[in-house]
Amino acid sequence: MPLTLNTYRLLGRSGLRVSPLALGTATFGTEWGWGAGQDDARVLFDTYLENGGNFIDTAPTYTNGSSERLVGEFSRGQRESLVLATKYSTLRTPGDPNSGGPHRKSLFSSVEASLRQLGTDYIDLLYLHVWDFTTPVEEILRALDDVVRQGKVLYVAMSNVPAWEISRMQAVADLRGWSPLIALQVEYSLINRDAERDLIPMARGMGLGVTPFSPLGGGVLSGKYGRADLTPASTEPGESNRKSFNANLGMVTERTLGIADVVRDIAVEQDRTPAQVALAWVLRNPDVAAPIVGARTPDQLQGNLDTLQVELTDDQLARLDEVSAISLGNPHDLLASDHIRMAAHGEMKIETRR
Repeated sequence: MPLTLNTYRLLGRSGLRVSPLALGTATFGTEWGWGAGQDDARVLFDTYLENGGNFIDTAPTYTNGSSERLVGEFSRGQRESLVLATKYSTLRTPGDPNSGGPHRKSLFSSVEASLRQLGTDYIDLLYLHVWDFTTPVEEILRALDDVVRQGKVLYVAMSNVPAWEISRMQAVADLRGWSPLIALQVEYSLINRDAERDLIPMARGMGLGVTPFSPLGGGVLSGKYGRADLTPASTEPGESNRKSFNANLGMVTERTLGIADVVRDIAVEQDRTPAQVALAWVLRNPDVAAPIVGARTPDQLQGNLDTLQVELTDDQLARLDEVSAISLGNPHDLLASDHIRMAAHGEMKIETRR
C-alpha cells in the first residue's frame, strides 16, 4: 500500500512517531565543496515539511556546523512538531583530543554545542556517531542517561558501532534501568547490504529502529555514474565534489554498476526514476523505520519523497535481491544450509513470524 510522509512509524522500542523518510541535512551548507546554500536549503526543508515530514537528521560536524545552524534557523516557530536528530563523538575542534570520542566529557560539551547551534532546549534523538573502542560502555550509557534525565535529550541511539557492542549496551542499559537505545543508523543500500549479516538482525532483536544512510549508494543507484567513472578523476589539492568523493571511496565498481543497470531496467518498467526504485527496495525491509534522504534541489527531493508511492512487484524484488546478494558469512550461511536444517529439524515445518 502506498505511504505518505504523515503515515508515521514508531521508532524502535519507543512511542516516538516519525515519518517513513527522514530528511538528511548533510547537504545544508557548501563548506565541503558541494551542497545547498542557505536559500536553497530552506526550500528543501520547507518542501519536506509541506509534504508532511517531521524527522530531520543532522550532526554537529556536517558542513563544519552549518547544517545544525541552518536546521535550527529553519525550525523556529515549528520546533515542537519536529523530531530533530543529531549526533556526537566526531572531532569538533582539531587539536583538542577531548572534543571528539564517545566519552562523558565529549558528550556533554557536544550536546551543549548542538543545543546552541540548533537554537533549542532539547534534542529529540541523539546518536553516538562513531565508535572508537576506547571508552567503557558503562561510561557512555551512564552519560547518555544523565543527559536524558536532565531533559536535554529525549531518546538515544547508535550509529557506526559493531553489533556486539550495541547488544551489550542494550543489555546493560536494561539491567541498570538506564535509557534504552531506540535506533540504529547504518549504511544500507542495494550496493551495500553488509548490515544484513549482524547489524539489522541485532536491531530487530534489541528493539532498535533502523534509519539507513546512503540508501542510494552515494548516487551510484540513481544513475549518476557510468563505466567511464571506474577510473576516478583526479582533483587538484583543495578541490572536491561529491561525485569524485564517492568514486575515490571505491563505491563505483563493475559490481555496483551492474546492480545499477538492473535498477535502471526496473525503473523503465515502473515509469519511475532509478533513485525511486532503489529507495523503494530499502523501504520494503520491515526492519527499516526511515531511510535518510538528501538532495541538492527541490526536484531531487520531491522525486525521493515520491518513492512512497512506488510498489515493486515480487518479480522485480527478486531480481534486485539476486543481483545485489551477498554472502552472510559464518555462521549464518552454515545455519541456513539444507544440511544443518535437516540435522536440527529433520522434516519438521516451523512457521516463524517477525
